Parts: sequence; C-alpha cells; structure tokens
Amino acid sequence: MKHLIGIVVSAVALGIAAWLVPGIIVGGYHLSGDGYVAPTSVSKAVTLLAVAVIFGVINTILKPVIKTLGCGFYVLTLGLVAIVVNGLLLWLVSYLAGDLKLPFHITGFVAAVEGALIVGIVSWGLHLIIGDDR
Repeated sequence: MKHLIGIVVSAVALGIAAWLVPGIIVGGYHLSGDGYVAPTSVSKAVTLLAVAVIFGVINTILKPVIKTLGCGFYVLTLGLVAIVVNGLLLWLVSYLAGDLKLPFHITGFVAAVEGALIVGIVSWGLHLIIGDDR
C-alpha cells in the first residue's frame, strides 16, 4: 500500500510540475475513427502514473549510486548539487518515457530543474499531509 501511495503522490507532483512549468509536456492520446484526438484527463492520468513508476525506479537505482560517487560534490556545494542531480534524473525519465512511447517530454535542462524542484516540494508537502511514516 505504501508503494501505491508513493506512486500516486509522485504522479500528482509530476502533474503539478507539468501544469506550472511550460517546458514539461504531458500528453495523452488515443486513436479514434478520425485519427488522434485531444488528450483526455484519464489518458493524462495514466501517463503520469506510468511516468511516476519510471521516476521511482530511476530514483531507487541511480540516485544512491550518484550520491556515493559524487559525495565530494555534495559536501563541496553544501548539497546544492542535489538540485542539479534531481533535474538530470527527471530529464532522464523524460528520455526513457519517449523511448517507451509515453507522451511525456521535458524540453530542456532548466525546465527539468524547475520541475524537479516542484516535484520535490509537492511530494514533501503531500507526504506531510498524508502522514507517511518514511
């Protein structure tokens, strides 16, 4: 149940980041008789849930490795390099989502860093509200 709540929180945070940052594009499309039609709320929600799963897997696998290898940079910058690392990981998620044909795209580094900041803040706030035991 904890993992499911974490995925939903991440999906909500990604949705808010996409709403606030112009460089984060979340589509959702389906095929109709006339071709592709505008994304629906359900298709966008499914896209955000899928991207949240990818984001969770990437953070679980790569983030500890990066923190271990880049320990000196974290100390030297008093942890500010974490913002850049989170942005790059979110940008990687966008790349992988494109490979998986998910309609989720981040246009550049600045949008990725802004999105990572928003995802972090919103996730933190939602976990405070929900009362997660982590």
